[in-house]
Parts: sequence; structure tokens; C-alpha cells
Amino acid sequence: MVERDDFSSGTSSKSTKLVHGGVRYLEKAVWNLDYSQYQLVKEALKERKYFLQTAPHLSMWLPIMLPLDKWWKAPYYWAGTKFYDFLAGSEGIESSYFLTRSKALDAFPMLKPTDLVGALVYYDGAHNDSRMNVSLAMTAALYGATVVNHAEVTGLIKNEEGKLCGATVKDRIPERNGRGTKDITVRAKCIINCTGPFTDSIRKLDDQTCKEIVAPASGVHVILPGYYSPAKMGLIDPSTSDGRVIFFLPWQGNTIAGTTDESATITQNPLPDEKSIQWILNEISHYLAPEIQVRRGDVLAAWSGLRPLVKDPKAINTESLVRNHLIDISDSGLITCAGGKWTTYRQMAEECVDAAVKEFKLSTKPVLNAPRVSGTETIDDGAILDGNCQTHNVRLIGAHGFSKTLFINLIQHFGVETEVAKHLTESYGDRAWTVAALCKPTDLRFPARGERISRLYPFVDGEIRYAISHEYAQTAVDILARRTRLAFLNAQAALECLPRIIDIMSQELKWDRTRQDREWKETVSFLESMGLPQPMLSATRADVEKGKLDFSSSLEYKMYSRHDKPLLEE
Repeated sequence: MVERDDFSSGTSSKSTKLVHGGVRYLEKAVWNLDYSQYQLVKEALKERKYFLQTAPHLSMWLPIMLPLDKWWKAPYYWAGTKFYDFLAGSEGIESSYFLTRSKALDAFPMLKPTDLVGALVYYDGAHNDSRMNVSLAMTAALYGATVVNHAEVTGLIKNEEGKLCGATVKDRIPERNGRGTKDITVRAKCIINCTGPFTDSIRKLDDQTCKEIVAPASGVHVILPGYYSPAKMGLIDPSTSDGRVIFFLPWQGNTIAGTTDESATITQNPLPDEKSIQWILNEISHYLAPEIQVRRGDVLAAWSGLRPLVKDPKAINTESLVRNHLIDISDSGLITCAGGKWTTYRQMAEECVDAAVKEFKLSTKPVLNAPRVSGTETIDDGAILDGNCQTHNVRLIGAHGFSKTLFINLIQHFGVETEVAKHLTESYGDRAWTVAALCKPTDLRFPARGERISRLYPFVDGEIRYAISHEYAQTAVDILARRTRLAFLNAQAALECLPRIIDIMSQELKWDRTRQDREWKETVSFLESMGLPQPMLSATRADVEKGKLDFSSSLEYKMYSRHDKPLLEE
């Protein structure tokens, strides 16, 4: 498996972070008597259960509140959430419930009390999307897959009969170090194209004349400080001013709000547009208490993800978009899997591999000497690898020894801070032991290990070393955006700790000065797509290290009361 940039560097890291069946799809299914929408919800709820079982450390149940402003809406939404529970069946863990006005304000104190008559609360899943993606790649590698990031497919190879038989791949890391590299030829019985918004560029390598099937739509999200929402409850506004749905969710200690839905052009790191950011801020201000000012300067990060909505190339009406995902096999044998959403990733993969097995008559066989992914003989990996699809049972790396109290063992053994220990176990599962061991000891009484790379967030130095040695991280952006999530949580904090990250990576990967300078420029440029304010984009490393970043012109700086120093007497 080759990836041009990094695992989840595209849309997969820029989602709403929900693992959900889709309440709004259910509403459409009922009102339009649309059986395909109903099927979509039913399948997604089943996958949601597998998701939370195979990666319990990276995903969790999240109660989501639906505030009600009219009494007559209560039975309507109550029936809807109960139907959602009913469809989930054994897949669901908690039932939805009704809250009176006072109980709703207790649970979500930031809500606007006027026009509030009560609320309904239902349960969906939330997860850490890019860490989930990296864990999938690492688990596949442990089971024997060859997985390479920063390797770009530059061409497809066909035999005399015009059927695909391989591809040329370019390793993009040597060129980052100023060295040339030759294309690598990879032979293959079958080639599968799963490139999200970039699907058509690979299809055109196969057939220049093919019709485009992806209609990309941009979804902008913003990150606000954690005080905007309770730590353990989200909120959904099912009918915004223009009919779209907006989510407002706690995530990694901050609050995530989104999303928009605009047609877009395909670029590698799309920028979040100001109009979308303002729309989201305006919408959330409608249901927060009037004393809470929703300020532009509170936006710590913002990003745009491209949804790869697809049109079926074989459909008569090619304009209609496929609601779920699509598997297409070209005349030369290129299998394309596109569309879908995070929740159904496993089902998409299963159907795609089934299509490949059938089309190319591939033989599957039991895995006899399966690795002990748990790292111990005492924990069974839980899947019987008999040659049939077992991905709904195969737990991901880190899941086996994870428990809700694992963080306590970590604190007692390594002397790391409580917030850091919780973060490590919820990001790495049982591999948090290795990450903590890679943290340099401090000279302090406490914490004994774990130097934070950013004062405000629980990311520590051992994560950078672990990302390089165990998770294929090759660039500073890989670490800032996808191994840790700092770039998504706070773009300016990411810039401030960039010198430290480049220094540790330089020690581990033996980078020279030229490579370090390149990493600086490319990372700052990437942070623009994470909402880094314009004046910061010209910051040099020396500016950051000497504390010379001029914050006085930033929106955030001007928001707070800052008393001037008293004038010195003459």
C-alpha cells in the first residue's frame, strides 16, 4: 500500500470526528420513505459497534444534545431518537433520553436559556481520526502488509492485452534531502485505487478519456477553547439558518464546530475560507447564552476537508451523486473505491477486497503464524484468521491491553502527569508504555518523565520519538498534524513548538541544515491551511525561539484585558 503524502493527510484527518449512523439520514429516510437511506443508517450503526470494539482507546461514546425551542418538537424528535436506538439494537450501548429545561441547562450550562423548553440526548461515537488511520496502517504492517507513506504512484503499467499489471512508484523522501531517486516498479495482479478526492487523477493514469466521478465538497470546521462546551457532551443544531446541520462537540480538550458544505476545487491542502468560518461562528452564537461572546479571535484552528462525493460512471443519470460508496472496475482492471464516510471504512474495504478476490480469482488462505499484536501470549487477539474477512474482530494495535484505568498504572510506574497519562492511553492504548519509556527523565520531583512540547497541551517528547521509530513519521507535519493533533487543536501553539520538533527529528533522522530549513518552510506553509493567522506565516525560526513573534496585532492578543506597566517616574 503506497500513499503519496502521509496516512490520513487528506480528508481522513479533517472529519467531524464522529462515528455515527447519521440521524439526519434517518430523518430523510422516514420523510421520503427512502429505503436506501434507511439501509445506509442501519449499516453505519452496525459498523459503529465494530469501530468501538476494535479500537476502544481511540473511540468513545458521546452523548449529543438536541435542544428544543418548541414543545411540539419534543414528540417528533423523541420518536426520531428512539427509532435511532431501535435501529442500533444491540449495537447501541445507551438509550436516548429527555431532559427538562433545568436539567438541560445543568448538563450544558452554556446554552441560551430563552426559548428553551427541554432537550433530547442521544448517543453516537467520537474518535481521533488520523490516529485511527495510522493505527490501521501499523496493524496491517504487523500482519505482513507492505505499507509505505511518502511514496507516489507516477504511472500504471499495462501488459500486451491492455490489462494492468503493475505501477511505477517514486519515493519522495530522498528528494526532500536533496538527493535524486529512481522510480520503483511494482508488479501486481490487481490494483485498487482508494484516493478520496484524488480518485480521478489515478483513473486518468489508467484511461485519459474516462469521465470524472468525484464531485468534491468542502467541509470547514473550527476549533474553539474547551470552555465553549461541557467536557463530555456534544450538541447538534438540526436546522440552521440555511437548513444545514451543525455539530458542536468536545474533542481533545477543545471544542470542534462544523461543518459547511460547499462545492470546491481539489487541492492538496485546501484553505478554510473566512465566509465559512464566520457562518459557523454566527450559527453557534444563536444557541449559546448571550453573555458568551463568540469571537473570531477564539478560533484556535480552522481547516477545510474535501468530501469525495461520487457519481456512478455506469449510471444513466450521471449527475446524481451516490449517497454511500461506489466500487467500480475499469476495462483494464483498475478497481476504484470512492465515496463513503469514516464510520463505514471497514465495510467499504471488505466489499472492495471481495470485488478484487472475485474479479482476479485471488485465493485467500488462513493466517497460520499470526503475530501476537498484543505483544503478550496472555491476551488473545480475538480473531480467528481462517481466510474469511475478520476485520470486524481484529483489534488494532494498542487495543488489547487498554483499560479505563491503564493511565493510573502509567502514572505510578513512570511518574507522568495525570493529564499526560490519560492522553497517552487514549491515543496509543497499551503502546503508551513504550511512548512513556521514550520520554526523557526530567530533573524535577514530579513529573519524573514527559516534557510537554506545548505548555497548554498534554503532548510530550516521547511521542515524537515513538512516531519516528514506530509510526513511519517522516516530516514535522506528520507529527504535528497526524501523530499528535496539535496543528488541529491550536495552529499558533504548533508554530511555537516547531523548533523543538525539528530538533528532535534531526537527532533521530540525521537531518542536515538544508533539510531543517525545508521542514520549517513547508510546515509553516501547511499551518496556513490550519488557520494560522496571516502575520505569522512569515515567522522565522529565530523569531519563534527568541520569543519575537509579534502577537500585538493578532485578534487573540487584543481580546484580553492587558494592563500597561506604570510609567517610570522621571
